[in-house]
Amino acid sequence: MLEFDGSGAPFAVVGVAMLAAALLPRVLGRLPVSMPMVFLAAGLLGFALLPDLPAPDPMEHAELALHLTEVCVIISLMGAGLALNRRVSWRGWSSTWRLLAITMPLSMLAVGVLGWAVLGLGAAAALLLAAALAPTDPVLATEVQVSEPVTEAEAADDEIRFSLTSEAGLNDGLAFPFTYAAIAVSLAGAGSLEWLGSWFLVDVGWRLAVGVTVGLLAGWALGRLFFSSIAERLELAERAEGFVALAATFLAYGVAELAEGYGFVAVFVCACAIRAAERTHQYHGVLHNFVEQVERLLTVVVIVLLGGAVARGLLASVGWLEILVAAAFLLVIRPVTGWAALTPGKTGPRERAVISFFGVRGVGSLFYVAFALTHGEFPEEERIWGIVGLVIVGSILIHGVAATPVMALIDEKRARRADRRGDGHAPETVPV
Repeated sequence: MLEFDGSGAPFAVVGVAMLAAALLPRVLGRLPVSMPMVFLAAGLLGFALLPDLPAPDPMEHAELALHLTEVCVIISLMGAGLALNRRVSWRGWSSTWRLLAITMPLSMLAVGVLGWAVLGLGAAAALLLAAALAPTDPVLATEVQVSEPVTEAEAADDEIRFSLTSEAGLNDGLAFPFTYAAIAVSLAGAGSLEWLGSWFLVDVGWRLAVGVTVGLLAGWALGRLFFSSIAERLELAERAEGFVALAATFLAYGVAELAEGYGFVAVFVCACAIRAAERTHQYHGVLHNFVEQVERLLTVVVIVLLGGAVARGLLASVGWLEILVAAAFLLVIRPVTGWAALTPGKTGPRERAVISFFGVRGVGSLFYVAFALTHGEFPEEERIWGIVGLVIVGSILIHGVAATPVMALIDEKRARRADRRGDGHAPETVPV
């Protein structure tokens, strides 16, 4: 007689998680609860109540943590690029350029100083902390980002969602040079500057140029393919072949990485180039919807494992100083530097406040820590994971509670203003 060995339990858990990923966005509705909050709590409870589950320790499973977060980020970057409805321009993307050129460096400087002066981290660890927390996250910020591709005529001029989406799409790649700098310092020592020349030429100049170039070329070629007579004969849009979005993602990322470029930059630029090839085609919706579903599933896995890691001691090294630094970063540094970057500008006070506040940190930060710790020598490994994990958990909770009511209020004000105009669309030049 066969005995029950419980081998079906993992499959049942996966099935429940997938079903929850599909239903939760609709069930939660306008409640001040985000999907990452629910799955973080599920991971905490699951790994706390089931001690036989193996601990998802990112230090013990560094390669798994690295590649899981890597795939999650690049798929999210493709979705973000496809969803953006605004043409790339200096003026149209002015809020994005300000956030990248002012907010990101100032935030990194503040975090680096706090890591070194307050937390007592070494130079390499403080620099890694600054680099890992630099990028806003395209994975966990869905409530405050552009949701789907539409035509420019259908899109309201939502500066908040556009700025946060485009910022997250670009700064995930722009944090890489500083991660490489932290690795170089960890290997050469804080007093050595021998690495500086090659870092500037290769890690800043070459890798960024390759990432942008590969992204443009891949996006141009794939755009020609997707919206050509060949695509019409193959009936790609009619057959809803959305999985080719994954092919575009991995192709752009893989080619850029083979050429020693930044794959994150290549994927986002590729997505923007595909969108620019033909903005009104329904196939953009097919591609984006498929990417969104895969991204949601991967997000469930990452956040549940993060909750499990917290339950099994990821934050064991965290004390009051770490809590104060994390709170300062989320509630002071990002809002203040964001406000400074957007002042003056085309955003109104409410838009400026929301954009500055919702600097969501998440899976991208986990990737950069995993990448640096597998390539460099950081004796403060446990503390780095603890601090970054604390900031991400804090971001999930603070931004998750605030996102739905804040965005509902902004949308309500925009709708009232559109009704007063009588055309159903918010004005493009009047800030909120």
